[in-house]
Amino acid sequence: MNRTDAAGPATRTDAAGPDGAVRAWRGLADTSVLLDGFHAIKHALRFDARVPVALTGDRAGALALADELAPDVRAALDALLVEVPEERLRALVPRLHPTAMAALAVRPSRAANLEALARMPRPAPVVVLDDPRNLGNAGAVIRLAAGFGATGVVTTGTLDPWHPTVVRGGAGLHFATAVERMEAAELPPGPVFALDAEGVDIRGLKLPDDAVLAFGSERSGLSAALRERADHLVSLPMRPQVSSYNLATSVGMALFHWSAGRPPGLEA
Repeated sequence: MNRTDAAGPATRTDAAGPDGAVRAWRGLADTSVLLDGFHAIKHALRFDARVPVALTGDRAGALALADELAPDVRAALDALLVEVPEERLRALVPRLHPTAMAALAVRPSRAANLEALARMPRPAPVVVLDDPRNLGNAGAVIRLAAGFGATGVVTTGTLDPWHPTVVRGGAGLHFATAVERMEAAELPPGPVFALDAEGVDIRGLKLPDDAVLAFGSERSGLSAALRERADHLVSLPMRPQVSSYNLATSVGMALFHWSAGRPPGLEA
């Protein structure tokens, strides 16, 4: 049966017990987003992800964790979670999360994400990662962007922003913002502020809500295509002889600078 809670849509899959839930998992795994652990499932449900199957090795423990940390999703988890032997669960996921929970979610449509990214006026910037290489860094950036209420995160290059390792690093917050891969020539509308060591100090600028904030890769910086697309080159304050910041740190600093110009309580 279908059930929708305030925390998000959920579809119960345990009519045939653990065997039926495992069969459902195997049928959906190749086309679904893996939600790895309690926090990823919690965030996905809060932001209305469609979750057709969720498994746990300890249902009572999982619900107790929800009671303690996220009572708002407790009813949705109660409707979703099917307990299976932990060894069966370990066989279904690359690496079982310490909370012994995993779920599969339906990825938002690319068309819907592109529409959200292109919509103007925007209440918050779009973050662009130009040819990122580190899956964990990309996940951390998506988590930051969701926390600041950014409109979305766009990646260029070959990295899949919906890779399971990125989703794990993002703690399921892909569903709280629009996450897509695009070419530099296809970026969403708005003035492009590209972070570069030779740019103007960001502290002297006010970043508009419709800004596109672009960050180069961890190793090689901005690509020629993105640099050509930029309307402004800006830099973060940095002590001499310190070569760079971590990518997620740079994004966090830029988003905080943007948010500092807004009254409290206006998070998107």
